[in-house]
Amino acid sequence: VGGCLCGAVRFRVSGAPLRVGICHCQDCRRASGSFFTPFGVWPISAYEGSGEMKTFGKRSFCPRCGSHIAWLRDNEAEIMLGSLDMAPSDLIPDYELWVPR
Repeated sequence: VGGCLCGAVRFRVSGAPLRVGICHCQDCRRASGSFFTPFGVWPISAYEGSGEMKTFGKRSFCPRCGSHIAWLRDNEAEIMLGSLDMAPSDLIPDYELWVPR
């Protein structure tokens, strides 16, 4: 269960993620304001959301507060782990992308 900072967007993912990663690419750094972005990938069928989201560069975010929530594809939901209500202490990254950057 998770959502944006202002509460206008809420979502739920069921089950364990297919994979967990950390991305260091320039797009993820700029979108998150951090040196990296941790994310979990679930089947799109495991994702259920409410509230309006806008999309820029395939990234979905709350238009009110700007919180980045997900990258929703046809078959997968890539959830920004920082948008989960409870910090996931049991998710261990399977891989990291663009580490040299």
